[in-house]
Amino acid sequence: MLYAMQELCVWPDGSTGCRVLKAVRLGCERNQRRLFNDVSFGLAAGDMLRIIGPNGSGKSSLLRLLCGLSQPAEGHVELFGQALAQQRGALACRLLWIGHALGVKALLTVEENLSLLGALHGRDAIAAIERAIVAVGLRGFEDTRCHALSAGQQRRVALARLYLPSAPMVWLLDEPFTALDREGVAQLEAHLTMHCERGGTVVLTTHHELSQRAQAYAVLDLGQYAS
Repeated sequence: MLYAMQELCVWPDGSTGCRVLKAVRLGCERNQRRLFNDVSFGLAAGDMLRIIGPNGSGKSSLLRLLCGLSQPAEGHVELFGQALAQQRGALACRLLWIGHALGVKALLTVEENLSLLGALHGRDAIAAIERAIVAVGLRGFEDTRCHALSAGQQRRVALARLYLPSAPMVWLLDEPFTALDREGVAQLEAHLTMHCERGGTVVLTTHHELSQRAQAYAVLDLGQYAS
């Protein structure tokens, strides 16, 4: 569920504190057109939020506001109780963003890409990188250049960041199930559930209906906030 803005979240150790991620009356404009107005919510440790809405309603734009890649026309975003503008240098260590553009370098190998992407959040041992590659079903492709991979395999390279020890606890994922086969979809759902059960927070856009086995999640329909 979505929590009232003034409430405190309860952390896994039983202590209380500010919301992990809070949107305060966000408004968004793109190409001189207002996409949505007055979007507010607060997420605590363990929460998952699925953002839905018709094409052009601003789902990807909202994720970009939440990770600081774009600025809102109105309102603001807080991460761990601080405005995003006050923690620019620390954002890469505090949240993980995977968008439509996967950030995978075509001329680098799978292992080289994961080493590069993982470095955005911290330094992982080679063994941890290898385990992440195995976890997304790419064993044997470690030394394959990514231009030789299918679209689904390249998606798995990007998603392997979710299995690294250095991955932050807050994940913002834009259509993460795109190009995945049935097995990949089921595996990702299970991993998102496990992350939330461990106290992580997930915000994702997806047209895919999450299975009933997935972590219980809240839904935000941006179509209801159109101007």
